[in-house]
Amino acid sequence: MATEFTPLASLIGGVLIGLAAVLMMIGNGRIAGVSGIVSSLLSFKNGTQGWRAAFLLGILAGASLAAAIGLYDPLSVQFPAKGMLAAAAGLIVGAGTSIGGGCTSGHGICGLARLSPRSAVATAIFMSVALVVVYITRHLL
Repeated sequence: MATEFTPLASLIGGVLIGLAAVLMMIGNGRIAGVSGIVSSLLSFKNGTQGWRAAFLLGILAGASLAAAIGLYDPLSVQFPAKGMLAAAAGLIVGAGTSIGGGCTSGHGICGLARLSPRSAVATAIFMSVALVVVYITRHLL
């Protein structure tokens, strides 16, 4: 179940995410914000598609490897939203990352590590909204 207490797996995942962010900054001089990587990949900016595609494929490969070695069962991952609700939620998240100038990985991981005040505000807003949404969906609906 996705809500089980898994401190070791969580620690390893956090370390790997942090390491990926550091390696991206050192190796490419870029922030590892997934929304920015995806949007720039889709906008076909000259000369940047290779590393952006490789980064996204690495995310998928990591999840596939974790499933292959038995760290989790991909069939156990369920999304409560289906169809149009899922599409609407995706559009809202996409609009939010555009308005906020980034996503949780860009602001929450990379921006906070750089002590960016803008990222601190964005992350506080992300987390506050997430807490409210979880409370509403789990306790009120």
